[in-house]
Amino acid sequence: MLHDLADGARMLVRGFAFWRRDPGVMLLGLVPAAIVFALLVWGLVALGVGLPGLVDLATPFADAWQDFWRLAFRTLVAVVVFAGAAVLAFVTFTALTLIVGDPFYERIWAAVETDADGVAPGEGPGFWSGVRGSLVLVLQGLLSAVLVGLVGLVPVVGTVAAAVLGAVLTGRLLAHELTARALDASGIPPERRRALLRANRWRFLGFGVATQLCFLVPLGAIATMPAAVAGATLLARSALDSPELSREARPES
Repeated sequence: MLHDLADGARMLVRGFAFWRRDPGVMLLGLVPAAIVFALLVWGLVALGVGLPGLVDLATPFADAWQDFWRLAFRTLVAVVVFAGAAVLAFVTFTALTLIVGDPFYERIWAAVETDADGVAPGEGPGFWSGVRGSLVLVLQGLLSAVLVGLVGLVPVVGTVAAAVLGAVLTGRLLAHELTARALDASGIPPERRRALLRANRWRFLGFGVATQLCFLVPLGAIATMPAAVAGATLLARSALDSPELSREARPES
């Protein structure tokens, strides 16, 4: 398990190394990431500023409590809501960036595939296929945010448990969405893709969590996005070639 987690994280490192091979195409991938990042940061800041007042309005029953308990409860609710919003922002950032920057990230995917095979790949899954996948990711991210928020309400251990759960769920979603283009282009239908993901779950999780940690660095989301697309392409190729991939998960010839 630990070896697979580390192997998945190394795929992100290899994605960053692709800057040396084709810096021009990687540089283009920064543009949509910067636009979406600015919008989401503005949204989180606005939420953080207005959250105390919103929590007060949503919890009028706590007005009669003692000052200590009222403040502690409302602070906990505010932290849980903001943590859930942050989880959703992580996933929404990836989904929206992939939609906005689809032509740029398709060029990164094609460049990685060409570098690996020496020949240009065929057309990818298409813009609308990517949009559908990104919308599904947003929905899954919303459900994950709600779950993380509920776990965060558990006394004593809730905050730590919510942080761990959020990292695992978000990392998994990021890995699945970022590798979708390469897997779609390989002709693997959804039911067979699920078998592939199960066989390589720890590698995908390691890649997703490493990507998420890079997103936490100031401006890291912008710098990481092109490398994440390149690394996800390499991860998908590696998973398709892995001995764990059963016959049921392989595309039909």
